[in-house]
Amino acid sequence: MATASETPVLDTLAAMTVDSLERCGMSPDMLILTRIAALAASDAPPISYLAHIDPGIRAGVTAEQLQDVLVAIAPIVGTARVMTAAGNLTSAFGVAIAVADAAAEAEVEARR
Repeated sequence: MATASETPVLDTLAAMTVDSLERCGMSPDMLILTRIAALAASDAPPISYLAHIDPGIRAGVTAEQLQDVLVAIAPIVGTARVMTAAGNLTSAFGVAIAVADAAAEAEVEARR
């Protein structure tokens, strides 16, 4: 089955996320924290965490809450996964900051 989209994988993931959000009764912050725990448990790569940074910021999730989630799941998923998750979160935040900086610089340039 052919698709007209140039990004069928991303479109599918976005549709799955929208469907999940519509069916979930959790508050936005709890949803993000739960997803971060699931990402850590599944040993997800930094790009998976990156997809949750902006929604997490909009939901008011704090760095302390992220740390608390990792502390809470450590006995279940193990120290290796928690340390990997912490590193992956750090990498994702680095990418998000770099993208935000580039966008801000582009905006400044466009105004000149």
